Amino acid sequence: MKNCKITSVIMLMIALFTSCKKDFLETFPTDQVAQTTAFESIANAKLAVNGMYRLMYLQISNQSQDAHGAMMLNMDAMGEDFVWSGNTYSYFKPALRWIDHRSASSSLAAFPYLLYYRINSNANMIIENIDKIDGAANEKAVIKGESLAVRAWCHFNLIQLYGKRYEAGKQNTQAGIPIIISTEGVDQPRSSVEAVYTQINQDLNQAISLLENATARSAKTHVNLNVAKGFKARVALTMQDYANAVKYSKEARTGFSLMTNTDYLGGFTSISNVEWMWGANQLTDQVPSFGSFYSYVSGNFNSSWNRLEPKMINSLLYAKIPSTDIRKKLWWDGTTADKVNFPGAIDAATGAAASNVRVIKYMHRKFKVLDVTSRAGDIPFMRVAEMYLIEAEALARSGQDAAAAAALYPLAVNRNPNYVLSAKTGAALIDEIMVQRRIELWGEGFRFYDLKRTDADMDRNGMDNPRVSSTVTYTDIANTLFKARASQNNLWEYRIPQDEIDVNKAIGPEDQNP
Repeated sequence: MKNCKITSVIMLMIALFTSCKKDFLETFPTDQVAQTTAFESIANAKLAVNGMYRLMYLQISNQSQDAHGAMMLNMDAMGEDFVWSGNTYSYFKPALRWIDHRSASSSLAAFPYLLYYRINSNANMIIENIDKIDGAANEKAVIKGESLAVRAWCHFNLIQLYGKRYEAGKQNTQAGIPIIISTEGVDQPRSSVEAVYTQINQDLNQAISLLENATARSAKTHVNLNVAKGFKARVALTMQDYANAVKYSKEARTGFSLMTNTDYLGGFTSISNVEWMWGANQLTDQVPSFGSFYSYVSGNFNSSWNRLEPKMINSLLYAKIPSTDIRKKLWWDGTTADKVNFPGAIDAATGAAASNVRVIKYMHRKFKVLDVTSRAGDIPFMRVAEMYLIEAEALARSGQDAAAAAALYPLAVNRNPNYVLSAKTGAALIDEIMVQRRIELWGEGFRFYDLKRTDADMDRNGMDNPRVSSTVTYTDIANTLFKARASQNNLWEYRIPQDEIDVNKAIGPEDQNP
C-alpha cells in the first residue's frame, strides 16, 4: 500500500508537469483520484511538497529549459556581465540577443510562464488541501507556510518578467499577470501590477506567520522562515519599500554566516555551504540526459558548450575588483601564473584538460561540479550575501548613507580583508553597492531583474573580452535599444505566450504587451 501511495503522488506530479496546447496554463490536477491520495495523510502531503520543489530543477521540454536554473542563466544572459566567449551553440542566445522574449510564439516567452505557473499550481493544490488532513497542527502549518511562500515566489518571478516595473508612489494600474490562487481552473484576466504585488505580500505575510514557530527544516531545499523573509526583502526592495527591505533582509540572515574565503573558491556547488540559505540539491540520477545548470555554466564539466564557450565576466566589471578581493580569483586574469587555476573543461577519463578546450581571459571557475563524470550539482537560490546587499542598497536609496556603508562593510571586508569602510555618499555610494552586487551575484540570475527594477541602462560597450567567434554580438543592440530605460521601453516586458491568449477566455489579443 505504501508503494502504491508513493506512485500515486509521483503520477500526480507528472500529470501536473505534462502540457499540451489545450491546457497551457494548467491550474488543477488532471487526476483527482491521485490528488485525494496525496492528501490523505501528512506523510503523503510531504511527498507532494517534495514534488513541488523538484519542479524547480526538472527539465520541462528541451535542453535550455532546466527549470529555475535555466531562468537564472536567461536573466544573466539578458544583462551585460555574463559574457559568452563564442557562438557555437544556440542555448540561451535568444535571451542574450533580446529577440525571442518579444515573440509570443517563442519558447523563451512561454518557458517561464509555463514553469512558474506549474510550480504555482502544485502550491495551490497543497494550500487548498492541507487543512483537511488529520494530523498535528504545527506540521500542517509548516507545509502550508512553505507553499504560500513558494506561490508568492512564483508570482514575483512572473510579474517581473511579464509586467511593467513597480513604481512606488504611483497606482501601478499597468497590466500584470493572472493571479492564480486556486485550483478551480477558472480563466483569469491580467491583474494590475499593484494587485499582483498585494497578493504576493499577503501570501508572504501569512507564510511568515505560519512558519514563525516551525522546527528546523529537513533540508535547505525547503523554504523556512528565513527564506520567506528573504523573499519579503526581495519584494520590498523591488517595490522601493526600503524600510521593509532593511527589516526583512536583517531578519532573514539571522542564524546564518558568511562563508570563508577558502569556501568561496570551492565551486559554488554544495548546498551545505554555511552561506546558502536555500537551493536545489540535484543528484546524479536526477539530471536529464542532456542539459542541466552545470552543463552550461560549469567551469570544469566537459560539455560541448563549456569546452568551446566558457563563460566570462565583463572585463569592465572585472577591472573594478581589487586585487586583494577573493572574488578576483574566480576569473582568469590572463597570466601564465594564474592559468593553472583555469584548466577549463576536464576529460573525466584522464583528469586533464579536455581535447580542444578553450581557455580564455576572464573565464570563470565560480561554478564547478565536484565530480567531473557528472553534470549534477547543487544550485544556489538564496545566499546570505544577497541579504547584506539588500540592506545596504535599501539604506543608501533611502538616504541613510552611514548606515548603508556600515551594512555593506561585513560582506565587503569578508571578501576583501583590505576593504575600508566606505566614506561615499549619495549616488556614489549606491553605485559602489551595485558594483558589489554585480560581482557577488554573478551567474546567479539577478542582473535583468536589477536593471529593470532600478530603471537603469544596460550597456555592453567598452569590453575587451576575447572572442572565439566574431559573430557573437554584444554591442550591436546596446546603443539603439538600451539607452531607453525600462520605464520608457516595452522591450523590458516578455510577451504573454500565444498559447495562453488562444486558450484563456479572459485574455484576448488586445491584452498582449505592446
